[in-house]
Amino acid sequence: MNRLVRLLVVWLRARRHRGPGTPLDEWRTPLRVMPNDLDLLRHMNNGAYLTLMDIGRVDMLVRTGAQGAISRRRWYPVVVGESIRFRRSLGLWDRFVIVTRLIGWDERVFYLEQRFERAPSAGATATAAPEVVAEAWVAARFIARTGGTVASPDVADAFAVDAVSPPVPDAVLAWARALDLAHRPRD
Repeated sequence: MNRLVRLLVVWLRARRHRGPGTPLDEWRTPLRVMPNDLDLLRHMNNGAYLTLMDIGRVDMLVRTGAQGAISRRRWYPVVVGESIRFRRSLGLWDRFVIVTRLIGWDERVFYLEQRFERAPSAGATATAAPEVVAEAWVAARFIARTGGTVASPDVADAFAVDAVSPPVPDAVLAWARALDLAHRPRD
């Protein structure tokens, strides 16, 4: 239930604090570790990261105006693959930011990067970079409520970005091929 409340709070805040920008920009969603995010070892549970990544993506879609555009077309996104790397722990009440960015797409799949960042400690220098706690790649498709996958150039148009994807990093394409997600031309 707490995650639904958190989603509603983020959604309402996102509606008040829209762009400018596109999903290709970095979108920052500030959050805090809550008691129901913890596991038995009292750090954020690995499953909580994936759930909170959903909230970061919703925040980006609403703040860019893309959510309204896809809703009007009766489309919705579905995650078809995720991979996350944990680098540090987050504990109860820790503040962090989820940084979400669309990195590119092929004919069917959109690839996103999401990072969990914690602000530098109080004793750090003013120029210290945030600490990366976890980093993830996400693959998603858009489905029409009438059925079928929506072509990525059509979704890019709804996102108000060029229909041609920026170059997707080779490592992301190799990951997508390993998961059998990347588009393969038909013979």
